[in-house]
Amino acid sequence: MSILKISALSTNLQAAGYDIRYSSVGDGDFCLGDPLAPDLLVVLGGPIGVYEDEAYPFLAVERAFVATRLAKKRPTLGVCLGAQLIAAALGARVFPTGLKEIGFSELILTEAGKASPLRHLAGVAVLHWHGDTYTLPENATNLAASALVEQQAFSIGRSVLGLQFHPEAETDQRFERWLVGHAAELSAAGIDLGVLRDDAKKHGQCLRDAARQLLAEWLAGLEP
Repeated sequence: MSILKISALSTNLQAAGYDIRYSSVGDGDFCLGDPLAPDLLVVLGGPIGVYEDEAYPFLAVERAFVATRLAKKRPTLGVCLGAQLIAAALGARVFPTGLKEIGFSELILTEAGKASPLRHLAGVAVLHWHGDTYTLPENATNLAASALVEQQAFSIGRSVLGLQFHPEAETDQRFERWLVGHAAELSAAGIDLGVLRDDAKKHGQCLRDAARQLLAEWLAGLEP
């Protein structure tokens, strides 16, 4: 099995039997090849908006790549910007919320969410890090909200999962990369870095354990 785009989820995916192939913006092979070929496509995040095609022309190419997979119901997982790309590829609207939701807080699971692999996140503070949201795509099921943003996760059948939050977050010493890489955004949003660091230490292990369970259950439910 193969996967096209991935990061901190690699250990769990390898345990499930996937061989991993990375493809990032700027790579010569980004969004080249057959979109249907990977057994699973994981589309991760980035500090831009789905709607910024003029500034970032690759977004239109990536959306088309994702849309081709979705049309054939090929297994696809989106995280943050990745979830928004899935939503946009399905015709949903992606737009700024007017606020920055950055920090750790619990999800509010819908009834469908409680019956889904997201049930492992009940009572777990997850990492939110976004300023955009989306309208629920057609035929999608809303799985979770937060206190600030209604749309936090959705599924389409057993093969598509979109997560607005970050279950893949590296909350050990590697979390400092997030803080340095997004320094301007954090400063503009008035985020207290001390609180964010403390919360990463406080909630990190619980989030990692729950995220592994979520992913394992979702992967096990995919069609072979």
